[in-house]
Amino acid sequence: MLMRSPSVMDHAKTAMSAEFKDYYETLGVARDASTADIKKAFRKLARKHHPDIAKDKKNAEEKFKEINEANEVLSDPEKRKKYDELGADWQHGPPPRRRGASAAAGQDFNFEGTGFSDFFEQYFSGGSRFGFPEAAGRAATARERRGNDIEGDILVTLEEVMHGDVRPISLQITNPRTGQIEERSFQVRIPPGVTEGKRIRVPGQGQPGSGAAAAGDLYLHVRHAAHPDFHTEGTDLYYDLGLAPWEAVLGTEISVPTLDGTVKLRIPAGSENGQLLRVRGRGFPKSKTGDRGDFYASLTVHLPKKSTPEELELWQQLRKVSPFNPRTPSPP
Repeated sequence: MLMRSPSVMDHAKTAMSAEFKDYYETLGVARDASTADIKKAFRKLARKHHPDIAKDKKNAEEKFKEINEANEVLSDPEKRKKYDELGADWQHGPPPRRRGASAAAGQDFNFEGTGFSDFFEQYFSGGSRFGFPEAAGRAATARERRGNDIEGDILVTLEEVMHGDVRPISLQITNPRTGQIEERSFQVRIPPGVTEGKRIRVPGQGQPGSGAAAAGDLYLHVRHAAHPDFHTEGTDLYYDLGLAPWEAVLGTEISVPTLDGTVKLRIPAGSENGQLLRVRGRGFPKSKTGDRGDFYASLTVHLPKKSTPEELELWQQLRKVSPFNPRTPSPP
């Protein structure tokens, strides 16, 4: 732990550390972009900069985090509205109450290694602020009191969710007893199968206690990084599988990617748009017993935007011979 006395510049640096992030520029979209435009831009950039694909993995990881953060804000209507209200004059508006900031102590802190920028933590982080535990507060004396807990967010990729990981985290915090800035570095274990919203507890990495009392704890709220191909629900993994009309009508077999290899899916004849096909046990780890969630392929039937003269002729023939009418109720 490195300790030094804070200077005026230190306090100014802490107050101004949240550098403004232009999320529209990050995704390369206009400020009036639709939700569909934002999703399309994110997917394109996420595929390009995904660490498993890019050659320069270190730069790709940083870019992937930036893209995810921008998507996290702009794809959420409430967060996007708040971001647009901040605008270019964001520094002159009323300062937000920082997550983990104690009003009484004027406490502030900065994270590194969580996957989110300080700007995001300051304005868009969604967890609760810390405070003294009620029971501990009643029993504590003025000289000896357990330190406050700190809460923050941690962005976890789906690959980390599948296999688990150990993440180096840095925390810069002002000690309320000494007024000195303390810089801590420690390892945070990301358990396999950790679900969205789960809290990871790091004992003793909260605010220092008073007197000989113990320090508080650090709680990191898990946020799953958006993936260009998959999304999660609990320990289940979902994949959007596109089908041609004839594949849906006639049925077929398709090799589909998962986070740990491919699976071969049999598409039944007469499959419908939005239908889910399940592969048991190919989701995320559920427990120490080795059980896993399931993998779901969500079927989406796509129509060709352009057709050759030969294809148009076949469509015309089909229209003549087929009795199918989607506007007629199906028989019970």
